[in-house]
Amino acid sequence: MKIGITFDLYSEYLALGYDEVAAAEFDSEDTIENIEDSLRRLGHETERIGNVKHLMRLLLDGRRWDLVFNICEGLSGFGRESLVPALLDNHEIPYTFSDPLALSVALHKGVAKRVLRDSGVPTPDFVVIERDADLAAVNLPFPLFLKPVAEGSSKGIDAESRVNTREQLERKGQRLLQEFQQPVLVERYLPGREYTVGIIGTGLEAECIGGMEILLKEGAEPGIYSFQNKREYETVVEYRTIDGVVLESCGVLALQAWRALGGRDAGRVDLREDEVGRVEVMEVNPLAGLNAVRSDLSILCRLRGISYFEMIRRIMTSVEHRIGNPTLLQESARRRSA
Repeated sequence: MKIGITFDLYSEYLALGYDEVAAAEFDSEDTIENIEDSLRRLGHETERIGNVKHLMRLLLDGRRWDLVFNICEGLSGFGRESLVPALLDNHEIPYTFSDPLALSVALHKGVAKRVLRDSGVPTPDFVVIERDADLAAVNLPFPLFLKPVAEGSSKGIDAESRVNTREQLERKGQRLLQEFQQPVLVERYLPGREYTVGIIGTGLEAECIGGMEILLKEGAEPGIYSFQNKREYETVVEYRTIDGVVLESCGVLALQAWRALGGRDAGRVDLREDEVGRVEVMEVNPLAGLNAVRSDLSILCRLRGISYFEMIRRIMTSVEHRIGNPTLLQESARRRSA
């Protein structure tokens, strides 16, 4: 197939004047190179498209692809991850990973947790704060945990994210509202072990490919997988593969959450234990990072003996099963562009 690759390049946004926090979710050049190399090893022809603005220009010029490998995070708004898939849907071009609805729902953590709760998936009790005055009405037992409602890469999460008093709640909540200009998720803090599980596949074909526990070393910000801890993961974080009953319980919940939100092809589900060791779902990431070295999905695959190339191969197998015979797709794309 001829495969276009859509992505937001970290260095490109820095050159445009965005700071490191604003660009934290975007990809490095080596991520794109690794994806492109894997696709070519699978026998495909590739073309780098870039971000949504580049995609729009090419679509208006009449350019088409048999498939788009999409890892665009987008820049702003609750629908930022959905913009590229929506454009591709409109032009009837198939693409990897989740559709606009699943991406928008998962990005807004409050909406995602409502869907999970209504689907019977255990997730910590929560409220969504939209203004300073809402903080006074929070009626959840301490300790609590606060984060922006629609950010990734642990943006906004630091040593003050776990709060034990109403004063701390109001201080952290007000700061997040002002800094990120979006609602804040306030949820019950779970003090137990933290895990992340990898999923490949769609619907009933989705499967858990492994999971890992996230352990914080001495020198890390304690008790939380924070923005700073992620940046310094090589020195303050240990990733340990999970097996047996732990993997089984995490895998069952992760698949329930994945299917409830309509995840496709590949992604991650983050979980944590409560005070008595019961696992609950924290977040679902249907557009997980794919850096070969430092992204959690790649790390957990590596711990399970799954190479980066094999991970991409499995993702492409999921795509082909989901959308049909790639040869037919290729002929359909040629007919549209003729």
